[in-house]
This record gives sequence, C-alpha cells and structure tokens, in this order.
Amino acid sequence: MNYNDYEINLSQRERELEASAAMPVLMRKVYVWMTLALAITGFTAYAVADIPNLQEAILLNNWIYWGLIIAEFGLVMAITAGINRLSLTAATLLFVLYSVINGATLSVIFVAYSIGSIGTVFMITAGTFAVMAFIGYTTKADLSKMGKILLMALIGMIIATLVNVFFVKNGMFDLVLSYIGVLIFVGLTAYDTQKIKLMLMQAGDTSEGSQKVALIGALSLYLDFINLFLYLLRIFGRRD
Repeated sequence: MNYNDYEINLSQRERELEASAAMPVLMRKVYVWMTLALAITGFTAYAVADIPNLQEAILLNNWIYWGLIIAEFGLVMAITAGINRLSLTAATLLFVLYSVINGATLSVIFVAYSIGSIGTVFMITAGTFAVMAFIGYTTKADLSKMGKILLMALIGMIIATLVNVFFVKNGMFDLVLSYIGVLIFVGLTAYDTQKIKLMLMQAGDTSEGSQKVALIGALSLYLDFINLFLYLLRIFGRRD
C-alpha cells in the first residue's frame, strides 16, 4: 500500500467514525424534538379546554375548526416539501406552530372523554410506541416493504373514514376502522424509526442539513404517536 492509498483509507475511516458518532446525537435530537412537540400539544389542548369560550368557538364554528385543520395540513406540507429551502430555525418554529394548532384542535377530546381516561390511554400509547420504536431501531429485518403496504392501507383507511363520516355514519364500522388504525400506526412507528435511523446513518455529521433531516424524522414520529393515541382513545376512551 502506497502513501496515497493509506491517506484514502484513513480518510474513509475518519468519515465512518464521524458518521457513527453523529447518528446517536441526531437520533437523540429526533426524540427530544418529538417529546417537546407532544408536550406543547398536550399543554395547548389542556389550556384551550380550560377556556370554555375558546373551546366552544372551535367546536361550534365550522370555519374555525376546518381552518385549523387546513392550517395543520399546510404546515406539514410546508415543512416536508420546503425543508431544503428553510433554515433550521424556521423549520423548528413551523413545527412548534403546528404543535400548538394541533393542540387547539385536540382540545375537543376533553369534552368527549374523562381526564383519567385520556391519561390512561396516553400511557398505553407511550408504552406501545416505545416498544415499536425499539423494534424498529434494533431489528435487522428490512421493513421497507411493510412500510409501503402500511402506507397504502393508510390511504384506504382515510378514504373509508371519510365515507363513513359523511355517508355511512356507522358506529361499529368506525370502531373497526379504529382497530385498523392502531395496527397501521403500530407498524408505521417501527418502519419510520428504521427509516430515520438509516437516513441519519448517512448524514455523517451534525450540520444544519443533518439536523433538518432529524427534524423531519421527529415530525414523522410525532404524527405516528398522535394518530396511535387518537385511535386507541376511540377504542378505550371513556366518559365519567
């Protein structure tokens, strides 16, 4: 081996070491951002529920309610589609704003379910999410095929849900869809965790670009957690 070959191999090993050191740091950022977003959403939901006039406005005014839903969808699209153009600070602020708006819309669960029931389901969700995230992080199996199937199933379930809400209006069918939703987001939690891990392994450093990848990962897992929570709440949630 000549000197140039030695330098190339040394440089490659250094890059591998940097990548191996960066991935755990970035993965921690994913979970920190996700946890903070969940905390902001929970605090906002409880605060809005504690202001009767504000909660009534969201519940009874379709313009406000659907305006919030559209704003949520727009923010998710803005973050995911525009992440390369946005600065890390701007993307983080949009994520925070999304968490606040989502908390405002989720305040309605305090009308439909008891606080004790919500707390119990949250703990069930946290435990289920943690197990599936651990499986996704540690498994050697390739979950990409499963992920594609789950995404197609999710599209089908969304269509079926809309048909049930506006046309069928069948409570039993809604319960069945809730069980299907739980299965889909349990699987997506493992799939997204593995996908995020693989993306961060390729990052190689903790630059702003790599942190933006971690932020998108946090948004994906946040959405998995929220949806899993809502579907479990439909199944196990109770009124006082």
